[in-house]
Amino acid sequence: MPFISRLKYLHIIPWLLITALPGAAPRAAPGDDPSALWKIDHGKCVPDMRKNHKPEPCKIVDLSVGYVVLKDRTGLTQYLLLPTARISGIESPAVLAPGVPNYWDWAWRARTLTEDRAGKALPREALSLAVNSPFGRSQDQLHIHIDCVQKDVRDALAANSSAIGGSWAAFPVTMVGQTWRALRVDGDNLGTANPFDLLAKGDPAAAADMGKHTLVVVGMTWSNNVAGFAVLDGKVDPAGGNRGSGEDLQDHACALAH
Repeated sequence: MPFISRLKYLHIIPWLLITALPGAAPRAAPGDDPSALWKIDHGKCVPDMRKNHKPEPCKIVDLSVGYVVLKDRTGLTQYLLLPTARISGIESPAVLAPGVPNYWDWAWRARTLTEDRAGKALPREALSLAVNSPFGRSQDQLHIHIDCVQKDVRDALAANSSAIGGSWAAFPVTMVGQTWRALRVDGDNLGTANPFDLLAKGDPAAAADMGKHTLVVVGMTWSNNVAGFAVLDGKVDPAGGNRGSGEDLQDHACALAH
């Protein structure tokens, strides 16, 4: 299976060098500023909303909840959701703090931006969210990737949906050459089902070392037409070449839209 999202190993380029889509999140070469996303979030989008009531260069700025959504430069349909609070990533204790917004729920609701870029409504099974581990990302600000899922991943989840239940269990097949655990969540939206909490509360060992994990959420329709999600957990394995990049399951070319 081609690793379409290998492109993510390009890193964030300085904002002033962007020549792509207006409002696009930059990607960078190794050694560039790991705080570039935070500088766009905190230094551009939030101030513009406060001063001018416009989200530029973001697409969404929600100051009441505390997040922004920004078009990523990579791919036609990829967006990023970032907190307006300074949170490094999945390894930060802040993602498990009482009262923290469920950024995953807001990211799923923002999938309509991906559909707009695709030019059509997409079935929930075509859409996904991902947070990479610190070993598989370039930026030091939490960001949730919002984009289509790879066709082979969608097919594997559909074929093995009966193996996904209400507690973490090994998924029976590898995806993008990696092993995963899976958990079922029901509902049109995630609501209060926060994948960070689901991982930490369901696995004390993971809670003690969240930075060794990557999380992916893929829309599902279970038997009897029940809407929900497959939540996937992958673990960093340096010896096996696994950097904990759940984004590998996404397709930034969005073949499922064609």
